[in-house]
Amino acid sequence: MRIIGGLARGTNLYTLDGLDTRPTLDRVRESLFNIIQNDIKDSVLLDLFAGSGAVGLEAISRGAKKAVLCDKNKKAIEVINKNVKKLRAEEKVQILCIDYENYLKTSQEKFDFIYLDPPYKTKCVSKSVQLIYNEDLLTEKGVIIAETDELEKVINEINEMKLSINIYDTRKYGRARLIFMRKE
Repeated sequence: MRIIGGLARGTNLYTLDGLDTRPTLDRVRESLFNIIQNDIKDSVLLDLFAGSGAVGLEAISRGAKKAVLCDKNKKAIEVINKNVKKLRAEEKVQILCIDYENYLKTSQEKFDFIYLDPPYKTKCVSKSVQLIYNEDLLTEKGVIIAETDELEKVINEINEMKLSINIYDTRKYGRARLIFMRKE
């Protein structure tokens, strides 16, 4: 896995060993950042289930002002720390070892982008969207981007919550689906 664009382009990243994490594929990250490229400069991004930190670090490489990388797995945090040091991005990255629900309930920060890539086959996307909405964690034009392999299920869960959330785009990359949403 590597940084695809920006100042750190081509830098190889450390990853977690084993099957407990599923890194966002380079082609999915490349497509994601092609979609949001005009809005990433000087933005603040939350990578909620950060794994190796690749999404947040890609954002920093492409000009984001700050990335918050959150994961409850201590081994993931070790890998994120190594990657942040490798990119010399310590001043622009906040690393948190905390459960996603606890973080969303206590955060005072507002984000331009929130990237959700929880373990597949969970309800973490819909729970996260609910908390993000309830805690008002998005900026006025803020976007939530969720990665899942169960597009219809996740969309149905979000719609059932009857929030003022607009799912305005979805993209398919093999098994992975990206869902783009914002407050109405």
